[in-house]
Amino acid sequence: MSENQEIAKQVIEAIGGKENVASFAHCATRLRIMVHDKELIDQTRVENIDKVKGAFFNSGQFQIIFGTGTVNRIFDEVEKLGIKGTTKEEVKSQGKKEGNVFQRAIRTFGDVFVPIIPVLVATGLFMGLRGLLTQEQVLALFGITAADISPNFLLFTEVLTDTAFAFLPALVAWSAFRVFGGSPVLGIVLGLMLVNPALPNAYSVANGSEEALYMFGFIPIVGYQGSVLPAFFVGFLGAKFEKFLRKRVPESIDLIVTPFITLLVIITLGLFAIGPVFHTVEDWVLHGTMFLLDLPLGISGLIIGFFNQIIVVTGVHHIFNFLEIQLLEKTGSNPFNAIITCSMAAQGAACLAVGLKTKNAKLKALALPSSFSSFLGISEPAIFGVNLRYMKPFVMALIGGAVGGFMASIFGLAGTGMAITVIPGTLLYLNDQLFLYILCNVVAMAIAFILTWMFGYKDDKIEAISEGVQSKERVQKTTMSSSVITSDTSNIPSRSENTAQKEDGYTLKFPSPITGKTIPLESVPDPAFAEKHMGEGYAIEPAEGKVYAPFDGVVAHLMNKSKHALILEHESGVQLLIHVGIDTVSLKGSGFTTHVQTGDSIKEGQLLLEFDMDYISEAGLSTITPVLIPSGIEEVAAMNVNTGIQTTANKDEIMVVQMNSKEK
Repeated sequence: MSENQEIAKQVIEAIGGKENVASFAHCATRLRIMVHDKELIDQTRVENIDKVKGAFFNSGQFQIIFGTGTVNRIFDEVEKLGIKGTTKEEVKSQGKKEGNVFQRAIRTFGDVFVPIIPVLVATGLFMGLRGLLTQEQVLALFGITAADISPNFLLFTEVLTDTAFAFLPALVAWSAFRVFGGSPVLGIVLGLMLVNPALPNAYSVANGSEEALYMFGFIPIVGYQGSVLPAFFVGFLGAKFEKFLRKRVPESIDLIVTPFITLLVIITLGLFAIGPVFHTVEDWVLHGTMFLLDLPLGISGLIIGFFNQIIVVTGVHHIFNFLEIQLLEKTGSNPFNAIITCSMAAQGAACLAVGLKTKNAKLKALALPSSFSSFLGISEPAIFGVNLRYMKPFVMALIGGAVGGFMASIFGLAGTGMAITVIPGTLLYLNDQLFLYILCNVVAMAIAFILTWMFGYKDDKIEAISEGVQSKERVQKTTMSSSVITSDTSNIPSRSENTAQKEDGYTLKFPSPITGKTIPLESVPDPAFAEKHMGEGYAIEPAEGKVYAPFDGVVAHLMNKSKHALILEHESGVQLLIHVGIDTVSLKGSGFTTHVQTGDSIKEGQLLLEFDMDYISEAGLSTITPVLIPSGIEEVAAMNVNTGIQTTANKDEIMVVQMNSKEK
């Protein structure tokens, strides 16, 4: 039995056997498996199988990272065991059915709200800056008072801070139409109808300066400025109704009839039925939220700070988006943000304690970047990669989050926006709350760190987990340590010094294959790349959709169906993976045009691949492109990368690779 056959067999056994596999597929780097029973999966056993670089649950899938090339071979061997593979889209579709009705509803809710969060983040930052610029202490630095500020300037700041919430129903209805398969432009129009100036303004009705209109003597009609649920259900029903009509209206009149009937029927329902009913429901939810947040003696902070990251683990935390939007729209502030920030900072601190305390190189390389990710507001790598795996660090972080949340509640901290936390979240507390915000987070982090260091982790745990897997260690010896990669560019020679050729027989210099901004791998929104399971390198935020050959060589592999990734091989044997976008395999080749095939010889500067950046973005996917040398290449001794710069394809040296002493 070959090595890959044995690995495939071990994988299937570790996930509960053939009968536990509902479906499985692969992309450029990992197996994506749906199982009938998660409890049958032995994740520790999976992670200790040869060639496995990591494993985790995401979007209802159990994903096992093998890396480029290897994953194809393992996939083939799994199929030979009698398990029929499926497409990634089929696996993803099945993943949406995972969980109970509530979990699926929350995921759908999240799909609607996630695309509009960046606008609300920007609005929150505008609110924070406005608060900073109108503070008496800040104005005193310029020798002025609040009375000296121009009314026109204040009006301009109101445009920045009020527009998104004034037209929030249009954003929500647009996104709902997009998610549920309707025409998004109809969603925009329906959302704007809900806030038409001809209707009594919701804010004016609330403060008593205007009165609601009454249809038929008993149905109150108002505008729905800042409302969420009415717009969500208008978008949901509108998209479903439009799809119903398009299947029945003749094509010759579809362009006229379908939009007309859709708008007429849905806005009538929206104003007379959906709006009044769900606006009432919305008020109930807000009152319940405010009741929890108003609990005395910091109890709300203790509860939310402790349980928040547990809810993240369940995958239903998207409900907080709705609650935070409601708080901001109704009260102008967001006390949730300060509390959940402490819980995330605590998870990062517990993970940092593990990373600093362990002597295991692999765990250290995983824990340290994962902790930094939490401090930037993304706690999942720390939770799933480290803290939950050893459990006690996760519990210690819950304690730290509870204490930090308690302090935030006692101090009455409330952000001016949402969706950014920990370090970036400081921008939401510039209105004289900054010191207390930092204090609460530091306390949460200190408690989680100290408890984890003293009671939460010992290296004997990882030794027990790794017992009997010496073969795994042999494979790891061929993997480049993350300690050899730096951002120091002082040793990067100029372009004229024999680019992409061996220098002194042991140095390779590669320019960027894409025009754009270079960023560290840790910034890539995918744990497989960010945690360097796939190898070392950097990523590009593309400025144009073209990939060029950075050296002379051959195309070792091209993903023929999806066209989103290719592996180039230099004459030295070093391979370079260029993975255009994140999860772009789901596009099945749409938006990509290839100019080479597997096995083709290439010349430096040759156009290899084109990709439609707008198409990828409109599909809700990131265009960030990892460029890396896959793990396991023995000849590579060290590497320097130049990140944080704007670069033109095939112009600047971005990557310098030091080779081991070995004859060509």
